[in-house]
Amino acid sequence: MNIRHDWARDEIRTVYQLPLPELVFRAQLAHREYHRPDEVQMCRLLSIKTGGCPEDCAYCSQSAHYKTDVTREPLMDPAEVIATARRAKAGGATRFCMGAAWRQVNDGKEFDQVLDMVRGVAALDLEVCCTLGMLTQSQAQRLKKAGLTAYNHNLDTSPEFYGEVISTRTYEDRLRTIGHVREAGITVCCGGILGMGESDEDRIGLLEQLARLDPHPESVPINMLVRNEGTPLEDAPEIDPLIMVRTIATARILMPASMVRLAAGRRRMSPEAVALCFLARANSIFTGEKLLTTPNPDAGDDARLFESLGMRALQRA
Repeated sequence: MNIRHDWARDEIRTVYQLPLPELVFRAQLAHREYHRPDEVQMCRLLSIKTGGCPEDCAYCSQSAHYKTDVTREPLMDPAEVIATARRAKAGGATRFCMGAAWRQVNDGKEFDQVLDMVRGVAALDLEVCCTLGMLTQSQAQRLKKAGLTAYNHNLDTSPEFYGEVISTRTYEDRLRTIGHVREAGITVCCGGILGMGESDEDRIGLLEQLARLDPHPESVPINMLVRNEGTPLEDAPEIDPLIMVRTIATARILMPASMVRLAAGRRRMSPEAVALCFLARANSIFTGEKLLTTPNPDAGDDARLFESLGMRALQRA
């Protein structure tokens, strides 16, 4: 299967609107060209600096604009982060992700501590991912030198709907940081969130933006909105889990070599819905009790689901 970067929105819409059995079948065919069908990568995500973010993302409990139950916490000590990464590896994770509630990275003591964290986690032979807000080109290069594998910077939604969710950072700001990451030779982790009030057309628009990046993001996290009390989206209507299935399958067809990650919101999905997401060829999940500040299924639930599906955790090459 040829990897394309010239997908038109009309083509993507046609794929997205296929009858679900046909859509999932095509996704499985695309997946098998680049991945083993029974493997799922286990990732761990840790909040290394929590709360107090100056951004006004309407979904986020860490925004300083909203009154939520998240307690502001300073940057963690690098030794504690590295110890957590060691435990994550022992639990089967091959990728360790660190998130800090910043609008952008500032040079200085805290960024130097993050570089120490990256060096320490990389020394454990884990993939290392960070999400720290906007980056300059120089900062991206320093992260690369420290051993960073990937940088997460989501587009969240379509360009047309973006302004309904965030006003403190533009779509162009996000694309600029992705460019800095790519130029530094770091792989890109970039996806979106479903269930924020967007339409199918917005979901198609998000997929268009991702699929037209050249190269594609190596990692594409698909999140279901976790409705956080105190945020503007706390009363957002529930999203049909089949929309997650449809979006994941379309992402797999458009970006067949990428890791498509079933990310936030998994705890609110039934085992059957999660199984459908795997059938739609998601091939990565996040483990651990929390995804930054939101609850996540426990390891026992994941192990039982994998056993029932005959799937196994991907091992680091």
